[in-house]
Amino acid sequence: MAVVTYLKAIGDGLREEMERDENVFLLGEDIGVLGGAFKVTDGLFSRFGPERVIDTPISEELIVGAAVGAAVMGMRPVAEMQFMDFISCGFDQIVNMAATLRYRHGGEARCPLVIRGPSGAYVHGGLFHSQNTESWFAGVPGLKVVYPATARDAKGLLKAAIRDDDPVIFYEHKFLYRRIKEDLPDEEIVTPIGFARVAREGTDLSMISYGATVWMCLEAAEILAKEGVSAEVLDLRTLAPLDRPAIRATVGRTNKCLIVHEDHRTLGIGAEVAAFVAEECFDQLDGPVLRVCSEDTHYAFSPTLEDFILPSTEKILTKARALLAW
Repeated sequence: MAVVTYLKAIGDGLREEMERDENVFLLGEDIGVLGGAFKVTDGLFSRFGPERVIDTPISEELIVGAAVGAAVMGMRPVAEMQFMDFISCGFDQIVNMAATLRYRHGGEARCPLVIRGPSGAYVHGGLFHSQNTESWFAGVPGLKVVYPATARDAKGLLKAAIRDDDPVIFYEHKFLYRRIKEDLPDEEIVTPIGFARVAREGTDLSMISYGATVWMCLEAAEILAKEGVSAEVLDLRTLAPLDRPAIRATVGRTNKCLIVHEDHRTLGIGAEVAAFVAEECFDQLDGPVLRVCSEDTHYAFSPTLEDFILPSTEKILTKARALLAW
């Protein structure tokens, strides 16, 4: 066992998959000699060389387009977006090319591509380095969307994504990079895509979340426990496809549902979860489905404004107590 950060778990996952399969290669801005803006790929350039750790121009459209082409030809590219905000520059290649490839070819073609990078706020990054873009892709047929909250899942889900024959958008929360540490075993970890994780068991209230807000939910659940409340925390981990059986199961156990995520409220992942719960679990509910999300505005550089916009443990507790009193 070794204590590994969320960031190092990702780097280790990349290294292990590159050692396992010579078709796996990396491309992105400053990922080679520099080792990436956050040092996720540190050491991989010297280990694997410039043909497998490729520094690219500052052009996300080029990065994604080259990765799609390589995937079609049988390689397994892992493309880094230096910040996931700029994935929008490669949107056409992802949504109109990679996502539709298998369908357009009657299932006879594949596109084993991973696009990964840092996402999220809480670091005072301002407009262009704090966005949560996962809902842009979660509703696109042909794409899988993954967002781990723990070091173990960051490694295990990344390895599964690299081995997947379909394109996977892999979100890493930058706030967690060096804050989350975990004992990881020496043996290989591969976590199947498409399955949620019960992060804390409970009987009175379900908190459904993913990414950094999972940790806020766990903190809120600990506080509620001192008030005599048993709160369950479900970490979705995979956003497309959603683990609907796990959502149904947690609502069935507690009969109350609070959805928490960092993305905006309008048309965020929580809206789809709420719709599913309303349609499929209505007879199990003892109160309304509530959400704690970011305000529907741009992310602020000012720490005070950012705190106002983003979810927090206190905001979760306020909504949780209101739901428990229903």
